[in-house]
Amino acid sequence: MKYLLLILSFFTVIGLSGCESKTHVGSTHQNMNHETKEKKDTTQVSFSFNGTPESNNKVDLNIQVNSLKGKPVDQFELEHEKLMHLIIVSKDLSFFDHLHPQYKGKGLFTVIPNFPNGGEYKLFTDFIPKGSDKNVKSKLVKVTGQPAGPVSLIPDKVLTKVIDGKEITLKFDKLATDQEVKMTYTIKDAKTKKEINDLQPYLGAVGHVVAISGDTNTYLHVHPMNEKSSGPVAEFMTSFPKKGLYKIWGQFKQNGNVFIVPFIVDVP
Repeated sequence: MKYLLLILSFFTVIGLSGCESKTHVGSTHQNMNHETKEKKDTTQVSFSFNGTPESNNKVDLNIQVNSLKGKPVDQFELEHEKLMHLIIVSKDLSFFDHLHPQYKGKGLFTVIPNFPNGGEYKLFTDFIPKGSDKNVKSKLVKVTGQPAGPVSLIPDKVLTKVIDGKEITLKFDKLATDQEVKMTYTIKDAKTKKEINDLQPYLGAVGHVVAISGDTNTYLHVHPMNEKSSGPVAEFMTSFPKKGLYKIWGQFKQNGNVFIVPFIVDVP
C-alpha cells in the first residue's frame, strides 16, 4: 500500500436519470497525511442554458452551486489553478471536452460549451467549496441538431498511439477493480523515438487523466503522482470501482499546445 498516500483520484457513481448526481468522493493528497471521504453531498447544483442547446450554436451554460439549504455558495478553493472543472462527453464517449467555467459570484459559474452534433451529452462538474471536500455533480442533456453516427466502444489492443507527432504509450501495473492501479504514460517523438522531457505544466501539473465508464455512470479524475515531472514519464494512481469498459483521456502540454490521448480499456 506504499502508493496509498499518492492517490489523487476520486470517483463518482451516478444514476441514469440525467439529474444532479449524489456523489461519493474519496481523495488523498500528497501534502496531507490523511484521507478524507465525503459521506454526503454538501451542495446542490442546477444546470441551465440561455436558450436551447443546439449543435454548433453556442449558448451560455449556467451552473448554480447552492448549499443544501438553498443558499448560494460564495467561496471555492482552487484546484489545479481553477475553481471549477467541467468535463463534457457525448453519451457514446466519442466526444470529450475539458472546460473551466468563469465564476460570476454568489455560486454562479458560466461557460459556453461547443456541442459538435445533436444527441445526448453528459456533463460532469467538480469543485471544492471552501472548507469542504470535493463535490462532483452531473447532468444529462439533449442537444438538438444533426446527430453523429454511433461509435462503438472497442478496447484498444495496443495501448500506443501517435498524436501530434508524439508517440504515447500507456501501461498498467495491473487491471482490476477496487485495487490501486498504477498508470504510466511514456511520451516519445514519433519519428526519432527520442524521449520527450520538455512537457510543460498543464493546469499546474505534468498532466491530467479523466476516465469514464462505458455507461457514463462512473467518473474518475486523476492527478499525477509527480506533478513536477516534465516527461518522458507521467505516473498516475487510481482505482476502478467496477468492471467493464472505460475510456481514458490523458491531457498533456508541449510547446504551448495541449494534446489529448484517448484509450479504451476493459477492466476485468
